[in-house]
Amino acid sequence: MPWKLAASLLMVALALPATAEIYRWTDARGAIHFSDTPPPRQEHDQVTLPPPVTVPMSENIRQADKVRQSRAQVSRLLAPDSGDRYAQSREHQEKLKLCQGYRKQLDRIQGQLRAGYSNDRGNSLRQKRRKLSQRYSRECVLD
Repeated sequence: MPWKLAASLLMVALALPATAEIYRWTDARGAIHFSDTPPPRQEHDQVTLPPPVTVPMSENIRQADKVRQSRAQVSRLLAPDSGDRYAQSREHQEKLKLCQGYRKQLDRIQGQLRAGYSNDRGNSLRQKRRKLSQRYSRECVLD
C-alpha cells in the first residue's frame, strides 16, 4: 500500500507544471543574456512568461471540418454546371479568350501567307490555317 501512495504522489508531482525563474540582463558590450540564475553583482530583470495557450484537439477537428465544408460549397458553386452566374461567366470568359487566341493565330498565318513563301512553306501554312479554322468553327462559331 505505501508504494501506491508514493506512486500517486510522484504522479501528482510530475503533473504539476514546471516553473522556473528567468532573468534578463545586458552586459557591458550591449549583449542581452537570459538565464535561470541571476547574474552576480549586475542589475537584472525577472522575466514573467504568460501561461501557454492550448486549444483542445476536438476544437481543431471541428474547425477543420467547417473549413472543408466551406471549400466544398465554394467548389460546388463555382463548378461550370452549377447554374451560378459567376461560374458561367467565368467559363464564358475562358471560351472568349480561347476564341480570340484562334483569331490571332489565323490572322498571323494569313499575314505570313500574304508575305509570300515558297510552295512548301505556303502549303504547310495553308494546312495549319485549315486545321485552325476548323477548330475555330467547331469551338467558337457552332457552339
